[in-house]
Amino acid sequence: MAPGKPLLQVQELEVAYGNIRALKGISFEVEEGEIVTLIGANGAGKSTTLRAISGLVPITRGTIVFEGKNLRTYAPHQIVGLGLSHVPEGRAIFGNLTVLENLLLATWGRKDKEGIARDLERVFALFPQLAQRKGQLGSTLSGGEQQMLAVGRALMSRGRVMLLDEPSMGLSPILVREIFKVLQEINRAGTTILLVEQNAHMALQIAHRGYVLETGTITISGTAQELMGNPEVRKAYLGG
Repeated sequence: MAPGKPLLQVQELEVAYGNIRALKGISFEVEEGEIVTLIGANGAGKSTTLRAISGLVPITRGTIVFEGKNLRTYAPHQIVGLGLSHVPEGRAIFGNLTVLENLLLATWGRKDKEGIARDLERVFALFPQLAQRKGQLGSTLSGGEQQMLAVGRALMSRGRVMLLDEPSMGLSPILVREIFKVLQEINRAGTTILLVEQNAHMALQIAHRGYVLETGTITISGTAQELMGNPEVRKAYLGG
């Protein structure tokens, strides 16, 4: 899908935890059809940015606009209903529910039974392991399978934008490549993605554009190719 108009616009966003300013007035946008990545070290503010967009942390200053709507006026569950799905760091699946129950939980606001059935088929086609384990409890899945379930659950909410927080965390290189390949398929099928990822090399391989976050400030931005060729980015995040 070709990039188009901005779907998500973040302007002068500030977030503080007590006296600590986690985000210091960052601005960026995500256009329809893009994969945009936020890269940076631990504590740079990447996860806080996604949590602020989802309404999970209070905002000190700034605006977050999705399709012309100011997200600061919506509760987290309403933000999901507007079309933003969030795959959190650590996956946050429900271990006491089955794979199928975890997926169906994301359809709480939907009434289209046929559409839900089609989306289930799509998730199981993207992640055949989940189809084989749909009756198993979430707690019995491997780390890779739990990540697949978290992504699948986000797809079941029919979001136009998927916020992904550290999808490669704790996974083997083979599984990371598998997950990122599926993310590209999801993007090609029409879902816009905002990706937070410490594995900058993998993130920039699939992203259209990226922003570098350092201690709550965006220091560098550009196309994925520009960032991969930037000496500062290469030294700090790409191993030379």
